[in-house]
Amino acid sequence: MNKLPIFLALSFGIFLFAACQQTPAPNAAAPETAKPDMAKVKADIQALETEWAAAINARNAEAVLAFYADDAISMSDDKPMFVGKAAMREDSKTWFEKNKEGDKVAFETMDLFGDDNRVTETGKTTVKNAAGQITYTGKYMAVWEKRNGKWLTIRDISNDDAKEKQ
Repeated sequence: MNKLPIFLALSFGIFLFAACQQTPAPNAAAPETAKPDMAKVKADIQALETEWAAAINARNAEAVLAFYADDAISMSDDKPMFVGKAAMREDSKTWFEKNKEGDKVAFETMDLFGDDNRVTETGKTTVKNAAGQITYTGKYMAVWEKRNGKWLTIRDISNDDAKEKQ
């Protein structure tokens, strides 16, 4: 029995099947995925930063720690790296020693990039004394991750701006 006609018929059938499959036109746009509304995400993060500053201004360490994930890593100027909330809790009293009673901290989100579940924020810190004079400025970078529908900081780093010469 000659198998060549069967082979050719099967080959032609496969070729015909493949040729009939729809393929996108060369200039067709790829299907769009929904892009996150980064203006809304930025507003959400700024609102959290405002709450965070209020917790610092109220000298409430537990409220400050609530913005961090349990496994967060924090890296501050002139300090060792703190891994986890427990380590940050031990250091929390120095947060309040740095600022005098009546000082007001404010955080400003400058830039944000990422998606609906994880964003990296850059921002600046300003501290004013009770008279409204700026006594400190600095900058920070934070990585926020949405866990169980809530934004939490998983990494942050901050440092002081250079002091002006007197």
